[in-house]
Amino acid sequence: MLDKHVARCHKIAQASLKLITVAATAQGVTSQNTKGNFFCMYLAGAIAVVMAIYVSGGVSGGHLNPAYTLSLCALGRFPWTKLPLYALIQLVGSFTGAAAVFALYYDAIQDYTKGNLTVYGPRETASIFSSYPAPYLSLSNGFLDQVMKVIGTSMLMIGILAIVDARNKPVPKGLEPVVVGMLVFSIGLSMGSNCGYPINPTRDLGPRLFTYVAGWGSEVFRAGNYWWWIPVVAPCVGALLGSFLYQIFVEFHHPESENEEETLEVNALPENKKENPVYTINMDYSLSHRL
Repeated sequence: MLDKHVARCHKIAQASLKLITVAATAQGVTSQNTKGNFFCMYLAGAIAVVMAIYVSGGVSGGHLNPAYTLSLCALGRFPWTKLPLYALIQLVGSFTGAAAVFALYYDAIQDYTKGNLTVYGPRETASIFSSYPAPYLSLSNGFLDQVMKVIGTSMLMIGILAIVDARNKPVPKGLEPVVVGMLVFSIGLSMGSNCGYPINPTRDLGPRLFTYVAGWGSEVFRAGNYWWWIPVVAPCVGALLGSFLYQIFVEFHHPESENEEETLEVNALPENKKENPVYTINMDYSLSHRL
């Protein structure tokens, strides 16, 4: 059973992350890019990641993305029994954050759309909340684009594992969230043109569920040849692949003597520190060793 304090902290961090990220997009779209553009949106999202990790890192381990929590479970670094609860809290937090943005920008959205909430067209606003493919993008290429967040989700996973790997070149204590935010920013700037960069399943699904009930209707799921499942499934595949690539090409090749020292340090840690390392989206035990 998840501790109530952990659950509350987890939810507020997730809601805050989605609030800032989605609000930045809403500001840019409804102002017709006079008060924000893609650069501003990506920067706001990256800073939101930094803030959310600082908010929840010391309490819940900063798990903000079910794809990365899944990867940790696959690596044996997080209990499988907690995965469903963490994913559910992340989804609820995302839905809540999207609802807050809709309330905040309700008048602006109504003015921009003239009261017609659509998924397609020059005044569509569904993409404020969730990702939709560019008109030229096929479903198969869209899936590849998301899985190759092996050039996205995978790169994020590889980067985070490197950032917190005490046997590599770890980031100074307390700065991990900042470097993770920079990593997210770089992915957005370089890999967002095809369909945005939905590297977080709940970041996309939570707001999409909100738009379904808030007036956009079932078209949010039918759009793009039922595109909705791509940003849910593909990031999980990419994150698993990225984590295994880091293990195969980096972690398995650390000197044996240092591995033995790490094992001794892990065994000396309290149980709660082993389960909930701090200050990263997807905690690696090596970070806990230094805290």
